[in-house]
Amino acid sequence: MKKLISLNFVIVFLIISIFLVGKEPLRIPGTADRVKIDGVLDEKAWEQALVQELKYEVQPGENIDPPVRTEVLFMYGKTHFYVAFRAYDPDPSRIRAVFRERDNIGGDDWVGISLDTFNDQRHSYGFLCNPFGIQLDEITTPEGGGESWDAIWDSSGKLTKDGYIVEMSIPFSSLRFQRKSGDQVWGIDAMRSYPRNVRHLISLFPWDRSNNCYMCQAEKVVGFAGASPGIDIELDPTLMGILTQQRENFTQGDFVATTDKIEPGLTARWGITPSLTLSAAVNPDFSNVEADVTQLDINRRFAIYYPEKRPFFLEGASIFTTLLNAVYTRSLADPDWGLKVTGKEGANAIGFFTVRDHMTNFLLPGSQGSRYASLDMGVVGSVLRYRRDVGRSSTLGFLASDREGEGYFNRLAGLDGDLKVTPKDRIRFQFLGSRTHYPDRIAADYGQPQDSFLGSALDLYYIHDTRTFDWFIDYSDISANFRADLGFMPQAGFRKLYLGGTHTWNRRAGHWFNVLSIGPTFQVEKDHDNNPLYHGLTFDLAYRGPFQSVLNITGNLGKRTYQGIEFNENYVTFNGGIVPSRALNFFVFGLIGDGVDFDNMQPGNQVQLEGFVDYKLGRHFQFRLDHKFERFNVRDGRLYTANASYLRFLYHFNRRAFLRSVLTYVDYKYNTGLYSFPIDPHSKHLFCQFLFAYEINPQTVLYLGYSDDYYGYHNIPLLQTNRTFFLKVGYALVL
Repeated sequence: MKKLISLNFVIVFLIISIFLVGKEPLRIPGTADRVKIDGVLDEKAWEQALVQELKYEVQPGENIDPPVRTEVLFMYGKTHFYVAFRAYDPDPSRIRAVFRERDNIGGDDWVGISLDTFNDQRHSYGFLCNPFGIQLDEITTPEGGGESWDAIWDSSGKLTKDGYIVEMSIPFSSLRFQRKSGDQVWGIDAMRSYPRNVRHLISLFPWDRSNNCYMCQAEKVVGFAGASPGIDIELDPTLMGILTQQRENFTQGDFVATTDKIEPGLTARWGITPSLTLSAAVNPDFSNVEADVTQLDINRRFAIYYPEKRPFFLEGASIFTTLLNAVYTRSLADPDWGLKVTGKEGANAIGFFTVRDHMTNFLLPGSQGSRYASLDMGVVGSVLRYRRDVGRSSTLGFLASDREGEGYFNRLAGLDGDLKVTPKDRIRFQFLGSRTHYPDRIAADYGQPQDSFLGSALDLYYIHDTRTFDWFIDYSDISANFRADLGFMPQAGFRKLYLGGTHTWNRRAGHWFNVLSIGPTFQVEKDHDNNPLYHGLTFDLAYRGPFQSVLNITGNLGKRTYQGIEFNENYVTFNGGIVPSRALNFFVFGLIGDGVDFDNMQPGNQVQLEGFVDYKLGRHFQFRLDHKFERFNVRDGRLYTANASYLRFLYHFNRRAFLRSVLTYVDYKYNTGLYSFPIDPHSKHLFCQFLFAYEINPQTVLYLGYSDDYYGYHNIPLLQTNRTFFLKVGYALVL
């Protein structure tokens, strides 16, 4: 009897120990065999792999049995981590998969993994593939969200009579992980997205929706003894040729070459340790191959944000993300060279880059609007970032930046933190101080201080988040003289308070809704002289339902004060979309209600509509049409009408090669009699781009392209003003 009691005590003790310490790790076996990544699991090595089944539907169902069966297989070699999926499907003919551009698989069936290689429950790598092996990779950080990031790894996928199979081979040189000689413990999740009438998300482990720390809940795996990134040197030489011709005169004359050059470039990356990377670039490729989607810029007070797409800046970008957008690398327009160090040692993460820019752009913020300026002078921009893990899943950090040029500097430094107080409560904060001295020309032309000046910025954010209810409070205080010239902060000289909450109902597939949420948000904003800028109340309704349908409706009751005059801002916005079949995807956005004509200081009524349709013809051809419409009326009639259309055709020959054409057309019509200053009554712009691409990986590429611009005005027909021929060859040499 005593022996039985002792045995029971030991069992209970072990169970309690596992619960207190965390999940018991699963051992991943190693292999010395070479694995061919071809979407066929016929190598003997796969027979020894750790096999797990994805047993939990986590969306829209909450940790219920999934509608389909999925197996994931894990093993590792000396230099690679191998993952494979067997995704079974009761009707393989309904699998949603097409040949796509990299990082654009969200509408398809897909499988993937999340890896917490430091086992710090803060930072994870994501590797996803659709059934043809088209890749998406991302980094999720303590600041949240998935950051754009491109790694070099191999994958392949094949449709089968039972579903599909995906194989992945991830080099350790593409990861950063603990510097240990023995076994390592990593956090891991494996996922499957199964889009049919609703999109089912299936996971390796159950998700607690009242826990705001995703990787704290992850499975643990042990292994990777002897894992090595090898020499871990990557050389990415590029050769880029550009010929740009511009018409001598706007309306007449021949085309003359304004840019005619062939430029070699080199970007190099060295993994100093498994967790620390040094990158350098001389005459690097900072070109954008993907054109920005056209945005209407009429009657806008603040600068428009565009995402970063250039590979050099995407490497290690997640470390520089903070609560305030103090680092925005697209502020560096035309760099000559760059140097970067990123990585993590133990609880300490560090990032540093310095870049020599050929030109200097200025974003001049104000409390009620922002302005752009530019000087043709060189500038050096540098950023230092340090972040330390605190407790189980919190962080504290330091950020400093400096941009220096002739007669000019902008320096910034401050502290930030992300504190997970409980699984449901989170506090984020950041405080920054800046010192700036503008060139004499900028100070004189734009009414900026002649001498150096100081500024400060503060943001405090608290959120309580559970599966059914969340509420938040966000307070910002940005002084009028604060500048973040290496960031994107187009507003300064204000204090702002947000308060809001949401109640959410969740249902399984088969109900008329899967997610339904409602909640109010209150906002008040003043300048630093305590003058009102805005106060208002919004009420939000969000719906998710059958056919992957989405509908969000927001009603707003507010008052905005601009240049001392108070205006109503009472309006309704809506956006929604539906995926009625695997070939079609629709989306629409609208805004109807009060507006402010900021140019002429008068109230008005505005209508904004935007919609797009995606159509897929077979597995290879895709078509997208996007149109934006905006109309603004004032008391005396129609002030302006704006239209912008975006048309894209994309044909994939295979997973490597595609042909793409993009057309954008913008048309503005103004009622000149209602403006207080001269303005052309009609302006038009047509942009055309044609691109052939062959991509083996993000750095081994061939691009051959052509683009041109056409402009027109009320008495000038649409006329071609410039044209550009573009060639880029890049190669990734991994040692």
